[in-house]
Amino acid sequence: MVTKTTSVSRIDGLAGNMLFSLLPDQYRSRRPLAFSLIELLVVIAVIGMLLSLLLPAIQRTREAARRISCVNNLRQLKLGIEHYESVHGVLPASGIVNISNQVFYPKSGNMFSWVVLILPYIEQHGLYDRFNFSKTILDQSSNPQATHISTLICPSDSAQGQYFVHPILTLNKSFAKGNYAAFVSPYHVELQMKYPGALIGNGQKSEMVTDGLSHTLMLSEVRVRKHQQDQRGAWALPWNGSSLLAFDMHCFPKLESGSKYEANKSSLGLTQLPNNRGPNVDVLYSCPDMLGSQMEKMPCGLWDPTGEFNYLSSAPRSNHPGGVNVIFMDGHTGFLLDNVDETIMAYLISINDGHLVSDSEYVQ
Repeated sequence: MVTKTTSVSRIDGLAGNMLFSLLPDQYRSRRPLAFSLIELLVVIAVIGMLLSLLLPAIQRTREAARRISCVNNLRQLKLGIEHYESVHGVLPASGIVNISNQVFYPKSGNMFSWVVLILPYIEQHGLYDRFNFSKTILDQSSNPQATHISTLICPSDSAQGQYFVHPILTLNKSFAKGNYAAFVSPYHVELQMKYPGALIGNGQKSEMVTDGLSHTLMLSEVRVRKHQQDQRGAWALPWNGSSLLAFDMHCFPKLESGSKYEANKSSLGLTQLPNNRGPNVDVLYSCPDMLGSQMEKMPCGLWDPTGEFNYLSSAPRSNHPGGVNVIFMDGHTGFLLDNVDETIMAYLISINDGHLVSDSEYVQ
């Protein structure tokens, strides 16, 4: 048996040598065959080129999915506001705060935002029941304001897991952040009672919107920073940039009782356009690391009632290229472009200006 096996092996070896001898000379020297360094580099380069072509397409697909998710959240919030109005007869107040001489004071009263008020209508009954409305938002024993709500999270931003905490403003209590806010005025947050947007301090009926529901912006996206002392996105607070937005287009002439809002052209270039980078900034009660906020394309200034920033306004913001997702009072959604005409945006926020503007060029 050993002799037979050896013979077979020799025959196989001879056959292999004969076949190899028939190959051209340039191939005989490459036994065994392998990739050269140059060939390997070429393959790597080709793979790299293919990936560079595929990655943008993959990123666009992911971004499209994120935008759809953000739009669906806006629709859920709008439905919650509708249900609130059907039950209570008015739209939710923009915030439960003190209002005096038609001035809205965000840092007063019990300080519950419109988001807190609609919680039962966005399937958050349990969370709503944890709030004690006889006490201020800063005195909630079970800390419901520290809960992240999926309906308030846009996957293109980083609100999940982010909190607003301040030793003085929140008494070191944590406030969960979200990515949606309501338009309350084409002017300033504190002047929303005189220059109203969709949601205002004491609530209003939809029928008060004389410009038409399909021509009036209600909600938009906002961005948050990872810095814990930046208030933007803190959904339970009725503060500027937290759950409220104002455009900073002044009125001309000064609005008298019963008159209509008219955009003041002197404000052009100084308004809060989507993803605004300046010269106006988000005016906040807490604006930490101003240089960092500018680097993150979210400039802010510190509110000072006796200084330069003695007003409250802030811009809608998102990480979607070119604009922000918004929803109108009639429930239709759109993508508001960064380069929207300032006057048109002011009239889209105001509820009683009498200008039925066309937004088709600026809302996709």
